[in-house]
Amino acid sequence: MTSHDSSAPKSAAMSPVVRYAALFLVAGLVLIPLVATVLGGFKTLGDLRVNPFGFPAQWEWRNYWDILGGSRYWQLMGNSAVIAVLTVILTVMVSAMAAFVFVHIQFFGSTFLVNYLLLGLMFPAATAILPLFIQIRDLGLLDNYWGVVLPQVAFGLASSILLFRNYFKQLPAELFEAALIDGCGYFRFFWHIVLPLSRPILATVAVIVFVHSWNSYLLPLVVFNRETLYTWPLGIMAYQGEFSTDWNLVLAFITLTILPAVIMFFAAQKHIVAGLTSGSVKG
Repeated sequence: MTSHDSSAPKSAAMSPVVRYAALFLVAGLVLIPLVATVLGGFKTLGDLRVNPFGFPAQWEWRNYWDILGGSRYWQLMGNSAVIAVLTVILTVMVSAMAAFVFVHIQFFGSTFLVNYLLLGLMFPAATAILPLFIQIRDLGLLDNYWGVVLPQVAFGLASSILLFRNYFKQLPAELFEAALIDGCGYFRFFWHIVLPLSRPILATVAVIVFVHSWNSYLLPLVVFNRETLYTWPLGIMAYQGEFSTDWNLVLAFITLTILPAVIMFFAAQKHIVAGLTSGSVKG
């Protein structure tokens, strides 16, 4: 009995150690490729080949300055930003209104319609790229921002509606009842009460949609033929030659282009955590 009691504190003391070790392991798996990418942008091509993960033998700041000083980089970033911002605005607006309707307005077939929309979670855009290309071509949206924005909005609605719907269900029902008694209509209630209380989930959906659009490669590749409309994932091809690739410039370019998504994620981190965990428990 005595030996059992003495071993209990040891096992309890070991659990935080194991927990922190697992966290450091996961953090290392995420950060090591990111740090290697940043450092690789400061190396020469020869140094990168013999020393892919270590510090540069000589810091080549020119790799970054040449990219920042070229108009091509800012053109790619501008195209990506326009597409991502339009996608975020439309996705957040449409999915928030749809989720509000599904939560607060009961109508025939609402359950079926929700389940039908959620089926979109099962079909990635790559599986429908051929019919999607034909539809975009028939609508005259090739070489047009909207040819990328509208499909991204369509494929992002399912997950966005699910997140908004789970969050709106957690809002007190008394607010809705009191607003109706005071003569507040559905639109005013949605705009003046629900949206101000939903900043965590708004930030969550906006960041998820933004990052997905920012990193999209296949859809812009299919829609855009003119290089002036290319987004940054397509711009990487500028550093790939017929016989060789300047991998040090590719890594520098990737580092500079993922910064907006990383900054946006860290700026909204608190809201993202609150938004994702809001529907997990019911208070």
